[in-house]
Amino acid sequence: MEQYLKKYLFRNDAHTYAVLDGASVPNLPIRMHETEAVNACLMTGELPDDLVYAAPYLVYLEPGDAFTEWVLAECWGKHWGIFAQSPVSFTGIRKKLRSLLIVNREDGNPKIFRFYDPRVISPFLMTCATDELELIFEDVSYFFAENTETNELLRFNLKKNKLVETKLRMQEEPETVGVRK
Repeated sequence: MEQYLKKYLFRNDAHTYAVLDGASVPNLPIRMHETEAVNACLMTGELPDDLVYAAPYLVYLEPGDAFTEWVLAECWGKHWGIFAQSPVSFTGIRKKLRSLLIVNREDGNPKIFRFYDPRVISPFLMTCATDELELIFEDVSYFFAENTETNELLRFNLKKNKLVETKLRMQEEPETVGVRK
């Protein structure tokens, strides 16, 4: 899996980021610290100790570094998070992704939205209106999420104001399966 993830996730014209769920990735803060991975929590303020290990983190992925190698070798099938490619800086992408983290429920109360769960992002994007998609993809070229049921990496992007989902087979060439109308 690792070689296919590398093939799809790294391009010369974009930065590659992971949004990882501390609740799913064992000892994520410790691993990031030990490998000196460039990272930032998507939540703000001082977090209680238990939330530090359950919070979502943005991590810059650099081909060949220890943290990146570990994530790509271990993440498949474990719902650790999603990947994003973007031309913007770490600070810029963090700001964009933090804007997706809190949503207001119908009663007006805020709630954490786990868009970074690979099982959530696909159905979420499929329900978004065009203006919402434009806002979400404003600083993001592509989102990627595992689909372990079909052994494919799903790639999402916006093309001519339409959501495009491409199924990247972990052994063959990619197939574009649909453009949302």
